[in-house]
Amino acid sequence: MEIPFADLRPMHDEIRHELDSAYKKVMDNSWFIQGTELEAFEKEFATYVGVKHCIGVATGLDALYLILKAYGIGAGNEVIVPSNTFIATALAVSYAGATPVFVEPEIETFNIDTSRIEAAITSETKAIMAVQLQGRCCDMDEINRIAKKHGLKVIEDAAQAHGAKYKGKKAGALGDAAGFSFYPGKNLGALGDGGCVTTNDDDLAAKVRALGNYGSDYKYHHIYKGTNSRLDEMQAAFLRVKLPHLDKWNDARRKIAARYLAEIKNPLIQLPLPTSDEYEHIYHVFVIRCEKRDELEEYLAENGIHTVKHYPIPMHMQGAYADLQIAEGVLPNAEEISRSVLSIPMYYGMTEEQVTYVIEKLNDFAE
Repeated sequence: MEIPFADLRPMHDEIRHELDSAYKKVMDNSWFIQGTELEAFEKEFATYVGVKHCIGVATGLDALYLILKAYGIGAGNEVIVPSNTFIATALAVSYAGATPVFVEPEIETFNIDTSRIEAAITSETKAIMAVQLQGRCCDMDEINRIAKKHGLKVIEDAAQAHGAKYKGKKAGALGDAAGFSFYPGKNLGALGDGGCVTTNDDDLAAKVRALGNYGSDYKYHHIYKGTNSRLDEMQAAFLRVKLPHLDKWNDARRKIAARYLAEIKNPLIQLPLPTSDEYEHIYHVFVIRCEKRDELEEYLAENGIHTVKHYPIPMHMQGAYADLQIAEGVLPNAEEISRSVLSIPMYYGMTEEQVTYVIEKLNDFAE
């Protein structure tokens, strides 16, 4: 049996006629930038998340960068970033001109270890970047407590957390502002690149909107040195079609995850923490750990099961951040996670037979 790591076709096949209608509507309107589809999606996604504002931008990276710029965070400033995340989190800080300060994750959750944050705060620290990694939220009460104590902004990187909840409240509404990605493989994905900023901060929302539109608050009136970062009408239209289905798709992922958690019994494999009332996981990816990760990856590939390593090289060991001069061994948790994690198939439309096959092969893996 051949099982892809992810497959968007089951999702898209169910709503193909709606996607086709959305495409036709935009084409017939012949308005492709900053039109009625984007305006409607921004309102609908803000309502879904539970915030006052949603501003569509070009990518998730841009979303984080624009938040930092709008808050005036730049050269000479520092931003707390988990040492285990996709590099876009740190790149946003770098693009803003600030310095990312890496803080270790908890091995059990893969998210930032809140007990280590305060030790990393200096007089130059301006924000904490809370990454809701893999669709599981951080301990946001503690992060917000620390931020309030030290006068810091809390910026969520919610790129993998569309619909995830922390104590009943959705990701994207848990800090001062949040950046989302709509990359096609996300739980809520466009048919190309896209992103957005969510916030309850009126001033921030206005500034982000202007910064992403060449620094303009109205046509040919430029109040900032901005950039071009806008979610286009076609992607907004597709996202409007998908948004009403998101909770159903997330529930299907949780059902697959429940089977993995209950039925994978191999002592060589460590499973992620399950969803709970406090931490309602959406399983953007389902990540296991194994000391024999590379052998497991090869074994699964031989049996037709496709996997991905998220992420095989930690950020502080990437050439892009060689300038930070963080030696190997300084961030051992991030390095251990990079050495041992493997993401197994997880997508809407997986059949019971496919899930059973993955479980059986994982249970059959031996040293």
